[in-house]
Amino acid sequence: MSPLSLIFGALVGLSLGLTGGGGAIFAVPLLVYGLAVDPRQAVGASLITVAATALVGFVQRARSGTVEFPTGLLFAIAGMLTAPLGAWLSHQIPEPVLLVLFGVLMLLIALRMWLTADRQDTPAIPEPISDNTRPSCHRDPKGELKITSRCAMILAAVGSSTGILTGLFGVSGGFLIVPALVAFSGMGMQRAIGTSLFVITLVSLSGIAGHFMTGGSVPWEITLLFLLGGLAGITAGTAIASRLAGRRLQQVFAAAIIGVGVFIITRNVWS
Repeated sequence: MSPLSLIFGALVGLSLGLTGGGGAIFAVPLLVYGLAVDPRQAVGASLITVAATALVGFVQRARSGTVEFPTGLLFAIAGMLTAPLGAWLSHQIPEPVLLVLFGVLMLLIALRMWLTADRQDTPAIPEPISDNTRPSCHRDPKGELKITSRCAMILAAVGSSTGILTGLFGVSGGFLIVPALVAFSGMGMQRAIGTSLFVITLVSLSGIAGHFMTGGSVPWEITLLFLLGGLAGITAGTAIASRLAGRRLQQVFAAAIIGVGVFIITRNVWS
């Protein structure tokens, strides 16, 4: 049990460091099907692991200047407000239904990852100067994001959705945060990953609070070993992330997520 907990945790941490959160979708399936943890306990264990590993990755990237705090804080506040709601919802849904919904979420994430893989290695296109064609969120000549009311609403809406999914499924939400930061705020990929880890840390902490406030529990021995593996994994993932081509990496993750998602849906629908 102990070696598997460490290995599975390391896989989750590695994926967090490489993708800024998308790979943490594997945490719950690994806990449930690899370590025989109760699904609702797995959500809590996943939240603890994701929060701690994301914190380590965030600190590493903050030191290199690839975290945009004002934008990330707007995301985080919105997500922290809705994460407890997601945690409450997870206790209202029957376990087989919760797992099927989780499997469907995995397939949607994989589809998005695969379709956007070709844009991973493409530099961000400068925004138009014309006010008539300027996007809701735009940057000034110094590269600083100018947050208008419409821009704030868009970012807060994505942050709120991230919070609900974090509390409901124990996922990090990086699969929403990273593309939203790139698409809506014109942020580069590496900076988006760093900012995503900052958001994930705060939102996951809120999700943990919601999990325990609604009577949730976790298997502490497995969780701590899973967490130790995750900390080692994210350190390695962050170190090698800038050396890898995002397109191929994202396609590999997408294929793996599809496989796990189909397995979860098939197993629970069949049973």
